Amino acid sequence: MKVTVVGAGNVGATVANVLAVKNFCSEVMLVDIKKGFSEGKAMDIMQTAHMLNFDTRVIGVTAEIGDENGYAPTAGSDVVVITSGMPRKPGMTREELIGVNAKIVKSVVDQALKYSPDAIFIIISNPMDAMTFLTLKDSKLPRNRVIGQGGMLDSSRFRYFLSKALQEAGYPATPTDIDGTVIGGHSDKTMVPLTSLATYRGIPVTQLLSKEQLDEAVAQTKVGGATLTGLLGTSAWYAPGAAAAAMVEAIALDSKKLMPCCVYLDGEYGEKDLCIGVPVLLGKNGMEKIVEYKLEGDEKAKFDESVAAARNTNAKLGDALK
Repeated sequence: MKVTVVGAGNVGATVANVLAVKNFCSEVMLVDIKKGFSEGKAMDIMQTAHMLNFDTRVIGVTAEIGDENGYAPTAGSDVVVITSGMPRKPGMTREELIGVNAKIVKSVVDQALKYSPDAIFIIISNPMDAMTFLTLKDSKLPRNRVIGQGGMLDSSRFRYFLSKALQEAGYPATPTDIDGTVIGGHSDKTMVPLTSLATYRGIPVTQLLSKEQLDEAVAQTKVGGATLTGLLGTSAWYAPGAAAAAMVEAIALDSKKLMPCCVYLDGEYGEKDLCIGVPVLLGKNGMEKIVEYKLEGDEKAKFDESVAAARNTNAKLGDALK
C-alpha cells in the first residue's frame, strides 16, 4: 500500500505520522509546495521509527507551483489524501474558504491523477463537502473513489461530548464507550448529530441524559471545530489527521468498516447530484455501499436543511466547475 498525503502542514503531517505508526503502508509520500518542508517533516517522523517500532517509509516530496514533474515520486499511489488549502482562522466559517481552496484542490487532484490514475481520493480541504463535489465533477472519477472526511471527525467529537455529559451525569464514560454518528454537511450550522441512535455500552443515551444535556452535547459538537480554532488560532489537526488515517486503514485492509463519510448521492436518502455525509462501508474499492438510516422527525428535517445548505455552497463553486 502506497499512500500520498498532499500538504505537510499540521493535518497532513499528522495523517502521515498516524499512518506510519499503524504500520500497514509500505510508503507514505508527504508532498508540499514549500521546499524542504515535507522533507523535514518526513525525516522527523522517520526518526521515531525505532522507538515506535514501525517499518513504513515516510518520504518528503517538494512539488513547487509550476513543476510539472513534482508529483512523479507519488506515482502508483493507492490512496491520495488531500489536505491542501488555507486553514480556518478564528471567526471564519469553512464556507469562506471556497474561492481560494477550490483552485488549490483542482490543481492538486489533476497533478496526483497524472501519476496515480487508479487512486482513491480522500478530501479533507475545506469546505469539505464542496471540495469533494468539485473533485468528483472535475476529475470525472467514479463516485466510489472520491470520499470526503467530515463525518468521521464530527462523529468522534460527538462521542467526546457525549462522554463528557455522561461523566457529569455520574457514568464513568470515555469516548470509546460511545457509539454515535454525525451525518449531513461538515458545517457548524448544518451537521446532524443523531442522538436517537447514540448509545453508551449498548444503552441508548436518551435513557441516561435529559433533553437539555443531549441538546448541549449536540451544540458543542456542531461548533467543535470553531471552538478549537478559537483556542488554537488555527484549525485542529490531531483528530482530523487520525480520522483520515482511519479511513485509509479501512480501505487498505479491505475491512468494510461502517464510517460516516462525504460521498456522492445518486438517489440514496432521496437525493441526487451532491456530496454529503452519510454512513458508508469502506473497503479496497473505496466507498463500497451507502447505508440508509431511517430518519424521522426533527433529524429528517435537519438532514433536509443540511442538503439544501450543501447545494447552496456548491452553487458558489461557479467557474471552478467549468
